[in-house]
Amino acid sequence: MGSSEERVVAVIMVGGPTIGTRFRPLSLHVPEPLIPVAGQPMIYHPISACRTIPNLAQIYLIGFYEEKEFARYVSSISNELRVPVRYLWEDKPHGSAGGLYSFRDHIMEDNPSHIFLLNCDVCCSFPLPDMLEAHVNYGGMGTILVIKVSAESANQFGELVADPITKELLHYTEKPETFVSDLINCGVYIFTPKIFEAIQDVFFQRTKKANLSHETRLEALQSATKSTTSDFIRLDQDILSPLAGKKELYTYETLDFWEQIKTPGMSLKCSSLYLAQYLRTSPHLLASADCRKGAKIVGNVYIHPSAKVYPTAKIGPNVSISANARIGAGVRLINCIILDDVEIKENAVVMYSIVGWQSSIGKWSRVQGVGDHNAKLGITILGESVVVEDEVVVINSIVLPNKILNVSVQEEIIL
Repeated sequence: MGSSEERVVAVIMVGGPTIGTRFRPLSLHVPEPLIPVAGQPMIYHPISACRTIPNLAQIYLIGFYEEKEFARYVSSISNELRVPVRYLWEDKPHGSAGGLYSFRDHIMEDNPSHIFLLNCDVCCSFPLPDMLEAHVNYGGMGTILVIKVSAESANQFGELVADPITKELLHYTEKPETFVSDLINCGVYIFTPKIFEAIQDVFFQRTKKANLSHETRLEALQSATKSTTSDFIRLDQDILSPLAGKKELYTYETLDFWEQIKTPGMSLKCSSLYLAQYLRTSPHLLASADCRKGAKIVGNVYIHPSAKVYPTAKIGPNVSISANARIGAGVRLINCIILDDVEIKENAVVMYSIVGWQSSIGKWSRVQGVGDHNAKLGITILGESVVVEDEVVVINSIVLPNKILNVSVQEEIIL
């Protein structure tokens, strides 16, 4: 991959509170990137993947959450994974390219030859070393991770056309109204520092337009209802689309899993994907059928070492149980995420659900969804400190924090 002196940095975009509204009620008190998926905060998975990058000098998290919300986690994850992680706070959203550009001085401190850019809400196997090798061989400014999806779902993402031989990006369009390609953008990139010149060109063009005559500016404002400030620059529409077909951008296709974590329901699906990955890459993280917990384990299950699970409970498949949870006798858990300090009492059942921090589910109660991750109420979500009393059934419902349910509910949002 070139000289051993070459260094690489990784940048992970984490968004901010306005993005986090889609994860309510879970994100009311916890930033979306810190919500657990497969037993670890969502942001853990891309950070952990970055450890595989050769000559990694630094990982930067860029977002507009308050700095204090990430300070403790950044410190702990740096120590745990032994990689330098730093949070860079945006005073306001600048767009994916604008955010990268606004911190260019920090990013270039280590004089990197390559810069990875990842989105926090992407769930995949992150084939970063292979992607880096391909990028160096292409010799372009940037390489985009891509995957093939069904033609029916492609228009939910950025669709692109690439040369089948050279892998050059020939055309890119974000969420087109008509079908363009079944090849989509995965939200994982690698660039040379030349990317800052491309972003700067857009910034200067915007600034120049802003200095046009009053009449021209009014006309431009009327023709672009979503007009943005000059420092809000989107990577996809403002950078990738104009550079397509200019021998600057290339693609690397992943044949492994990929999803976006846009909703709590999708976090449940992605949890199962990461648990399956643990089986291949980190089997020690999974509970086994004869684990010391004594419970019957079915399929891929993560149980935090501090959790207490009664021997007659049956857990799995696709379950993650976080710190200090207490799982009682005869409990059945299937396809669910149990967060910190949750108590699930005797003979309760939880399926296709996320149970929020410090919640309690009573004896013989049932909390479940239908398992449709794309439906608005396809799963059940209990916010923080929700109490479901004995023998209560909760189906396909969302319950905000600090509620007490003493009657059964179905397909309701409990405010």
